[in-house]
Amino acid sequence: MGRILLMKGITKRFGNIVANDRVDFELNRGEIHGLLGENGAGKTTLMNILYGIYTPDEGDIYINGTRVNIRSPYDAIRFGISMVHQNFKLVQSHTVAENVALGLKDTGFFYPTRSVERKIEEFSKRYGFKIDPNTPVWQLSAGEKQRVEIIKAFCRDAKIFILDEPTTMLTPIEIKELFNLLKLLREEGVSVVLITHKLDEVMDVCDRVTILRGGKRVDTVDTGKVDKEDLARMMFGQDINLRPRTQFVSSFEKDVVLEVRDLTVLNDKGLPAVKDVSFDIHRGEIFGIAGVSGNGQRELIEAITGLRKVARGSIRILGEDVTNMKVKEILNRRVAHIPEERMRLGIVPSMSLEDNVILRNYDKSPFSNGLLLDYNVISDYARDLIAEYRISAQDSKVPAGTLSGGNIQKLILARELSISPVLIIASHPTQGLDVRSSQQIHNLLVKKKEEGCAILLVSEDLQELLDLSDRIAVMFNGSIRGIKDIEEVSIDEIGSLMVGV
Repeated sequence: MGRILLMKGITKRFGNIVANDRVDFELNRGEIHGLLGENGAGKTTLMNILYGIYTPDEGDIYINGTRVNIRSPYDAIRFGISMVHQNFKLVQSHTVAENVALGLKDTGFFYPTRSVERKIEEFSKRYGFKIDPNTPVWQLSAGEKQRVEIIKAFCRDAKIFILDEPTTMLTPIEIKELFNLLKLLREEGVSVVLITHKLDEVMDVCDRVTILRGGKRVDTVDTGKVDKEDLARMMFGQDINLRPRTQFVSSFEKDVVLEVRDLTVLNDKGLPAVKDVSFDIHRGEIFGIAGVSGNGQRELIEAITGLRKVARGSIRILGEDVTNMKVKEILNRRVAHIPEERMRLGIVPSMSLEDNVILRNYDKSPFSNGLLLDYNVISDYARDLIAEYRISAQDSKVPAGTLSGGNIQKLILARELSISPVLIIASHPTQGLDVRSSQQIHNLLVKKKEEGCAILLVSEDLQELLDLSDRIAVMFNGSIRGIKDIEEVSIDEIGSLMVGV
């Protein structure tokens, strides 16, 4: 097999934080190597160093036995390294084909996207990644953007692929297709680094796995010699209960909090994305919506939260018609929103944690007297939330964008749940998070449910939906294909409905 990559003694500091502490990582030719660790363990930082986004403070990188200096992604691509990022690196105003063409050398000067369009169509047909090459990226859902990133990386004909949480927005069938592709690449001698928080994925597709904890390498093991409990123990330094929670039986079933009737919502192209959708959510109920990204879930949530106009139909919260109300008016009715795209809609990355936690109520007492902000009160409030939600940050004044994905999600939850909501709109709340962070968020949602809160949970993690929901609906092509009690459905049935079977 032979080693293709060696990272030796890699250290990276951000101020007083040591993200990677003398980490060794090796990758063999023709293997799928998992990189596992809780949020903030240093996984993405290590791979960003390999891809040239960061420069290591200490350590060396060897490719095929030769020491190399990787100072930029351009250098990495020259050395045959390609990366699919968790946070998309796409030009929003460009089409899918134009974004893919930006990373390729031999597209030609005149009409460079024509050959790329053919490549995308061939790739889509072969691997089932359906996407229109002429669609502007800003019109795509998060899941569709992720597919563009995967296609963009695979079109570079690299020898080392780094995939950072690539399955987050994919259905079970799409995940299987992706893993089949990775196995095919492995047979052709390509090496893959799979950054994931999903222990099942590591066990299913990886040959070996390296575990990081607190920025340090814990161990590298063959997946055939360990089980999920072993991996979780190495990730967190303690035993973790991996069993799903038992269902809580609601005692609030008759009180309707959210009522959606005959709702039609248009997408960015002016076409119906949500088609005559109707459902109710009761107090003390988690109502799950499954579906492949791009089937109307994003437009549905944007309509409920006031981010998108309703073309037809109505939305009521506690009996009050809120159809086409402004965002702030809806949120002021104690509606919490945990958005799918955390960096774009959940936080202001350049602002401090203190500023981010008061975004909903900065103009209200005790944070403001109507004219000036009271930063002593805000600082105390932010520190209390950071402690309560176990947000890992240097202090409350650091920019929110410097946090890891899991800690950003905890920051959003801290802000949204602190208002004692009557309705929570949660879109992919554990996407990209490790086992412990996911369990913490699940427990928070269950606690709010038990307090009588109504929760709309949109997720493509079918096991998450089965573990948390009381009822599940599947969205396909903008419509709901049945609403079922949790006891009546299986993961295979939901997966089939998600792809129109």
